[in-house]
Order: sequence, then structure tokens, then C-alpha cells
Amino acid sequence: MTPEANSLYQQACSAEYKEDYATAVQKLTEALNISANDVMIYTKLAGVYSEMGEYEKALATYTKVLELKPTDGYVYLSIGSIYENQGKYTDALKAYNKVLEMCPEYLYNYLNIANVQYQLRDYKSAIENYNKFLATYSQHREARENLAASYVNSGNYSAAVNEYESLYSKNPAGFKDFANYGLALYQVKNYEKSAQFLEKAVEADTDNISARISLAMSYQELNKDDLALAQYDVIFRQQPALHFLRLDYGNLLADMGQDEAAIENYKIFIANYPQDARAYKNIGIVYKRLNQLDETIANYEKALELQKDKKDIELEEDLAECYHLKKDYHNALKYYDAVLAVKKDDYNLRYNKALVLHAMKDYTGSIAIYETLLKEKNTDAAVKNNLAAAFVAQGDEYLTDHNYSLATTAFEKAIENGTKDSYAYYGLAKSYRECGLNDKAAEYYEKAISMAPEKTQYSNEFAEFISATNRPSDIKISSEAADTTEIKEVTLSMDSAKEEEVNQEKQNKDLIQSGDENYKNKNYDQAIKDYQDALKIKPSDEVTLLKIGNIYKLKDDNKNAINFYKKAIVVNPNYSDGWFNLGLGYANDNNNNKAKECFHRVITLDPNYGYAYYALGIAYEQDGNKKEAVNNYKIFLTRNKDAALAKTIQEKIKTLEE
Repeated sequence: MTPEANSLYQQACSAEYKEDYATAVQKLTEALNISANDVMIYTKLAGVYSEMGEYEKALATYTKVLELKPTDGYVYLSIGSIYENQGKYTDALKAYNKVLEMCPEYLYNYLNIANVQYQLRDYKSAIENYNKFLATYSQHREARENLAASYVNSGNYSAAVNEYESLYSKNPAGFKDFANYGLALYQVKNYEKSAQFLEKAVEADTDNISARISLAMSYQELNKDDLALAQYDVIFRQQPALHFLRLDYGNLLADMGQDEAAIENYKIFIANYPQDARAYKNIGIVYKRLNQLDETIANYEKALELQKDKKDIELEEDLAECYHLKKDYHNALKYYDAVLAVKKDDYNLRYNKALVLHAMKDYTGSIAIYETLLKEKNTDAAVKNNLAAAFVAQGDEYLTDHNYSLATTAFEKAIENGTKDSYAYYGLAKSYRECGLNDKAAEYYEKAISMAPEKTQYSNEFAEFISATNRPSDIKISSEAADTTEIKEVTLSMDSAKEEEVNQEKQNKDLIQSGDENYKNKNYDQAIKDYQDALKIKPSDEVTLLKIGNIYKLKDDNKNAINFYKKAIVVNPNYSDGWFNLGLGYANDNNNNKAKECFHRVITLDPNYGYAYYALGIAYEQDGNKKEAVNNYKIFLTRNKDAALAKTIQEKIKTLEE
């Protein structure tokens, strides 16, 4: 460079410093007229063009520099920067890679490469180069922030949390990326901390919908339903078309007992995402809770259809139960079998299958399952009772088909299993009669009549039987002394066993009567003792269990009350009073969701159970669900005969509908 050119170059530098770029270009152009091939002048001119935003001129000038000095790798650094400013990230990456190739010692270039790869969404490569850069410049905050964001975008949330945690702990005042940190914490299921940082993100930017969405979901996971609901309200107010959120919003509403609103949002989601099986499954769950079985089944079936490549045992089990409740036994059996193929040893499923077979009159199949279950759990009174009932029904079927030998066996097994159905004794009497065993026939006619004296068919047929056989009702078996003595001993033995049974029955009744009197006189502790002593004789008495629960409720011991109500429905799952009182117990515990489940169960068992609708109305009213509260109050009015209470409910309905 000549002295004259150098003077112009210095003037250009001074003008550049003053941001007088036009003068700087003029002086550098004059200098090039003197020193036409000077690399330094061209490099400075390219830089000035770049500062002016004249990127194309700058790139053309840098090209001239490379023609004059092709080994200058740092020129590509400036070229890459221009492309990056222009948003031409692919060209920028090529330039920076050229720098890496020609000047590998320039480690700062890893940051440039990583930044461009981040913009190109090549997060894996960006992470690799950020880490290479940070191996040397470990305290570079911007690089660490970008690395953390790259981890978030690549789905490596644990690594993102570690980076953000380090950044925040070192400079909490300067930390800004609350939204990404909160999102990463949500993804690693640290919901409490996630909510903390997402709250900061929303506070800093109230229009940050993404942060609000993550915050709503964090609240949801923390069961802070009211806070989640508030966030969803803001989200949908600002952007009502965010239909992908309707599934999570529907789930929240369902958890809060707002079933109708949940259904509405599930339907919006399904309309926009008709291939998402989750929505059909979840809306089916709500319909099932509302006892709308047809809607439940239709949506469950659709969910299974959409996820046909994935076995959903829980859903198939629910479907089996729905079909069972609808008494569509063929479909119920189909799904029970499908689930049992996976859960072969599930006791309850096998029991339900046995009930279905029983209802379908497949007594052989149901009996086989009942007997297997009793081998596993011989104290299960419900199974034992159903087994006995199946034998009675099977015996009746054989009796109708005139297969008296098999009928005899079936009725005998029913009696062995403790049936209290008088028909088993009557059927056995008929079978013995047809087989010519008149003595046994007479014995079992008498037993049937003693069990059900109101059934005149038994006594009429017995009278006809006696007349036909021309034998007195006491039926003497033998006139020989030795034989008579032997038979008397047997009779005495049988009478002794029956006497013991009668004594126990009387003792049980006396204890319950004593308990009832103490209950009435408010001697609650003695009443509980009487009832518990009665349960030692007859442990499966659901009514006595309910009475104990009621006493504990009167004593304000809600925990023990709930415990005994649960025992009552375990003994008899179809005991509607047990379910109703259990629901009241949960209501006393302010557990509205469980209370509503119990009241819905009562209605399933007995649709005319008026007070269940009343209790549901109260529960929904406490939830703020006025529509469902009114619906249930109105149903209650159709089943209520208490005029004063009806007037109160009508006023309540009027207030809720205003």
C-alpha cells in the first residue's frame, strides 16, 4: 500500500468510526484506484458495506478478497456472518465450515456453527457443537442458554433441566427463559417446580400461550383443578381455536365432575381429531359414569377400532362390564374372554364371566368357574350362593327334560352348598318321586313346605303325593324293633343338627333384636357389641353391617362408618342402601367425586331410589354444576312423596335456574 493509499485508508477508518459510511466507501474506493490489488483495503471496504447493510456488495467484495488471498480462512467468517444476518442459514453453515476446515484452531467458530444449526433445527448437531465450544469457553452464558434450548427442542428434557438449573442458580436475576425451563421441568414430571417457573413466564409475558398451556397441565397434574381451569379459561378466551387442548381440558372437567362440559369438549376434539382413540375412550368413561351405556359402548368400540394394533385390556374390561349391565350377555362374554386371555388368573373377571354364563343358562360353564373360585377362596359367600343358585337352575332344567338322575344330583349339590331356595328341596322331592324313592320324596316335600309355607303348590302337590302313594304323612319305614331303633338314632342325630341350627338362628335374631333396642335407646356401644356378636354367627349379614356403620355415623366417627358401609357392599355388591350410605359417608368427608360414584351406583341398581337423586343434586350443586344439580333434583321430585321437602326442592331449582 502506497503512502497516499494508506492516508486514504486511515481517513476511511476514521469515517467508519464516526459511522459516516458513505465517506468511508469513497475514501476506500479512491485508495483502491491507487493500490488496485490491496487485500487490506478490499477487506475494510467489505466490512463497511456489511455495516451499511449492503450485504450483496459486501459479499462481492469479500469474493475479490479471496481471489487475491485464497488462503485467508477468516474471510469466510465474515461471509458466514452476512449470510446469518440475511437468514440464509445453509449458506452461513457452508461458510463457517470453511473456516473450520482452514482455521481449525479458531475454536470460537463452534459457537457460530452451533447457532446456525440451531436455526436450521438440526438440534443434535447444534448440541454437539455447543458442547465443543463450551469445553473451552465454559462460562459463556449465551452458549449455555442456546444449548439448554436445543436440549428442549430435541426432547432431551433432563439435560435441559440440568443446564437451566445451573444458569438459574448462578444468576437468578438475569435469568429470562422461564418458559422453556418450566416446560422441561413439566416433561421430567417435576410439576411443582414446573408450575413455579411457568408462573414467572406468564407473569413476564401474559400473552405467552405456550407457557399458559404448560402451566395449566402442571396444575392439572398437581390436582390444583381450579388453578388449571383458570388458565384454560384465559387460553380459550385468547385463542378459542386451540382445539388440540380440548382433550386435556375435557379430562380436567371430567375430574371436576363437570360431566356435560367435559363431553362437549371431547366432542370438539373428536370433530378436529377423529382418529385419536384417547378421546373416544375418555368420553366413554364419562358416559359410563352417567349410566348412558349405549353412548359408552359406541365410543369404547370406536376407541378399540382406532387402536386395533394395540391391546387395551382396561378398555375391553370396561366394555365387558357395560354389555353385562345392558344384559347383552353374548357381547359381554366375548370381551370377558378377550381380557381373560391376558389376565388368566383375575378372580373378579372369572366371577363376572361365570355370572354371564349363568344368565345365559350355561349352567355347566358357570358352575365349573364357581367351583374353581371357591377352591381359591372358600369364604366367598356371593360365589357360594351363586353356585347353589346355578345348581338349582340346572336341576330345574334337567327336571323339565325328565332327566331325573341328573336333576337329583344338581339339587343335592345346591343343598350341599347351603342354598336357601325352597325350590331346591321341592325339585329334589319331585326327582326322588319320579325315581321311586318315595320316602326321600316325602322328606324333601316336608322341608320345602317348612321353608316356604306360603307356596301352596308345594303343599298341594305333597297332599296329592300322599294320596297317590296311600301313605300317611309320618311314613313309617319299618315295623321291626331293631330296624326302628336304628332309624330313631339317625333321626335323633338329624334332629340334633337341626336343633343346633335353629338355636343359632334364634341366638342371631335375639342379638339383633337386643342391638336394635339398644340402638333405639341410644346405648350405642352396647348396640355395636350385640350386632358384632350376631355377625359372629352370620358374618355375611349386610343389614347388620349397615346398622353398625349407621351407629358410627351418629357417633361422628365417619372413618369407621365408611369402613362398615364398605363391608356391607363387599358382602352384597348389589345392596343399594349400602352404596347410598357409603356415598353419604364420602360426602361427609367432602369427597364429592367418590360420593357421586356411589349415588350413581345406587341408581344403576335401583332407578327408583329417590334420595340418591336428591343426594346427587346436592353434590353437583356443591361442585357448581347447576345443570346436573337441577336435573337430579327434578328426577327426585318425581319419586318423592314428602310435600314439605318437595316445596324446598322446587324453590332450590328455581334459584339455580335464575
